Amino acid sequence: MNLENLHSVYFLGIGGIGMSALARWFHANGFDVSGYDKTSTTLTDQLVAEGISIHFDDNESLISDKIKADHKGSLIVYTPAVPTKLGEYQFFVKEGFEILKRSQVLGMLTESKYTIAVAGTHGKTTTSSMVAHLLKSAGIDCSAFVGGIMTNYNSNLLIGINNDVMVVEADEFDRSFLTLSPDVAIITATDADHLDIYGSKDSLKDSFNEFIKNIKANGSLFIEEKVADELELNPNNNIKVSTYGLNAGDVKAQNLTINNAKFEFSYHADSTAVNGFELAMPGFHNVSNALAAIASVKGLISDSDHWVKGINSYQGVKRRFEYIINREDLVYIDDYAHHPEEIKALLESVRALYPNKSVTAIFQPHLFSRTRDFMDGFAESLSLADKVVLLDIYPAREQPIPGITSAAIEKKMTNGQTRSYVKDDVLQYFDDHQPEVLLTIGAGNIDTLVSPIKNKLESK
Repeated sequence: MNLENLHSVYFLGIGGIGMSALARWFHANGFDVSGYDKTSTTLTDQLVAEGISIHFDDNESLISDKIKADHKGSLIVYTPAVPTKLGEYQFFVKEGFEILKRSQVLGMLTESKYTIAVAGTHGKTTTSSMVAHLLKSAGIDCSAFVGGIMTNYNSNLLIGINNDVMVVEADEFDRSFLTLSPDVAIITATDADHLDIYGSKDSLKDSFNEFIKNIKANGSLFIEEKVADELELNPNNNIKVSTYGLNAGDVKAQNLTINNAKFEFSYHADSTAVNGFELAMPGFHNVSNALAAIASVKGLISDSDHWVKGINSYQGVKRRFEYIINREDLVYIDDYAHHPEEIKALLESVRALYPNKSVTAIFQPHLFSRTRDFMDGFAESLSLADKVVLLDIYPAREQPIPGITSAAIEKKMTNGQTRSYVKDDVLQYFDDHQPEVLLTIGAGNIDTLVSPIKNKLESK
């Protein structure tokens, strides 16, 4: 792909969080950007408001004549979430257009840049946004592609003037992260996930080992200390490997306390000790993410005062431990967690923050295959809540699997106070229940309930 010869970029699935960031980057850099998506969302509305043309019918006649007439000057970008049987995809194949996955394009954009890539089955969105904010708040010119909306910037994209430094969220789904060759890499977790793609955890681990081998010569890897025990840490090219963790590793937190819903800690690595960190995005797991983010930017930001300033001014990511209501009598938190380990980390942190309050969790499972693969794990982690409301499984790209339902999770749970609701009826739950601490959890469309639940609770 030669950017100098490129005029137009067309996105199939432009409304995805990763695709939209890439679309914004090309648009901001002067390319003619347009695209298709299945449905209109808040994110696609924002793209349209920014001047990007989007349509929602799979119809080749809606593709601009400029693109159709300029094969060499047009690039077609697609996401694996879009089926290849899509009419517009088949049109571009038949007409001989260059069609690349989002991950391939991202790999090409970062190839000649100083790149910090954050990988992991969970934690990568928060950690990559922390890295970007640390650089930005220290005055380091950078671009960042993040898989969530950064609260500090109300965007999933930062665009540097020179684009010399890039921060990217390295997605393991469909092995997409293997297109990247970073200077610095972070691996936050390698818990079994996406088994519909990988088949087994061993295959997933093999993919992470390949990712490590792609780190540039003399680069750096920061890896969570428990993950380091699982992978083959024998990278090529003189890669420096450092482990991190709350209580163990080359980089660790000490003096960790909770004060006014903030996690206060000090950073320790080698002979370096830095105090004064106050993370307003709660969670023990987020302290661990912060350690990795700080360690990854030390080569670019030597003044530790900037580390403290960056972490203490970090406001988080939408749908990652996001406070919707935060009152003395009612706390409502929305979170994207969709894996048992993520739910466990979330609920343990909530318990630490509010030890004397009852916790109610509303959970929407995401994917039939993930629910099947981690049925016991979901039941165990959700049982950490006092009360649980289970919604129907969000299918995303999948067809139902016989016997795999939310009711099957409920049968395995041990907390004894679980109810099931169809998503559209869940507001009825609050007619007879007034939660003290409420969580909405999941990666499907449960986010569309956030405003209605907030309004319902505030009207009582």
